[in-house]
Amino acid sequence: MAFDPTTRDFPPPHVPVREDWLAQTHEPVLDPTLPIIDPHHHLWHRPAERYLAEELLADLGDGHDVRATVFVQCRSYYREDGPAPMRPVGETEFVQRVAEAADPAGPRIAAGIVCMADLMLGDAVRPVLEAHLAAAPTRLRGVRNMTTSHPSIVSSFGRIPAQRLLDPAFRTGFAHLAPLGLSYDVWAYHTQLDEVADLARAFPQTQIIVNHLGGPLGIGPFASRRAEVFEAWRPAIRALAAVPNLSMKLGGGGMHLLGLDFHHGAAPPSSEALALAFRPYVETCIEAFGAERCMFESNFPVDKGMFGYRILWNAFKRLAAGASEVERSALFSGTAARIYRLEPIAA
Repeated sequence: MAFDPTTRDFPPPHVPVREDWLAQTHEPVLDPTLPIIDPHHHLWHRPAERYLAEELLADLGDGHDVRATVFVQCRSYYREDGPAPMRPVGETEFVQRVAEAADPAGPRIAAGIVCMADLMLGDAVRPVLEAHLAAAPTRLRGVRNMTTSHPSIVSSFGRIPAQRLLDPAFRTGFAHLAPLGLSYDVWAYHTQLDEVADLARAFPQTQIIVNHLGGPLGIGPFASRRAEVFEAWRPAIRALAAVPNLSMKLGGGGMHLLGLDFHHGAAPPSSEALALAFRPYVETCIEAFGAERCMFESNFPVDKGMFGYRILWNAFKRLAAGASEVERSALFSGTAARIYRLEPIAA
């Protein structure tokens, strides 16, 4: 069963996608032969939006050389009955079916899967993790829980209790990841990055991937305070980079939470405009973590409300224009392949 955001008193999960608006901006594909792994996208069918294999493939086929993708949980197609902790396994079962049905000559859709398993179950999460692994034995790579929390901001996932990453029950569940060969994708706001670092230090054998540039907020009490937020976010990113089992996803700039407003324009932004807006954040992350621990991500269809797939990857290529060939390879595919244990792709 697909998650229906209209049944909850939460803000919209993202800016609505307007295909006619997106079609107004045209650009040639930059560096069209550069191999790409997109390590962060979703699949869903919600009342106001469909983004399934057909829509994903249309974006992947828009000129860039995307060889493989990683699906990240988004509360879609849960089982409709059975024990509540096991219901998210339905999402993994669904994505596995989508991946198996994909054309073998095309991009490897969901070559990696990041699932939802409630780590607050503590030790009781073990059979849930094992069920996910049974559903996608060659694709399951990790887990993500919603842990974004701020007293003044409610996300589309509802209000998350504060300091969940520090909760003993959560950490008891978290301890089961590494023994099963699973990584953890963490989505946290910039105000929580000290908790992310603490978690990573406590579990040095678990690979942790920080989502969406570490969540520099630009709404609620942080609206119109971009410079101030950046000055708080930057040292927190540098502190994260000192923890070796952390890596960073470079993307998520199209979420309303981060405060950019490209969707208010008469036409979508160009890749030059996107690169200009993203540059301080992307360059800070790459300088701190190094290209070998950073990966560009689309976060589609969430970010699609502000810009198209071709434009986004053109912007990323502009941002990496000064990087070496080795660094570019890492940013666009190598880091994702290593972190998510995907088959290497030929240049």
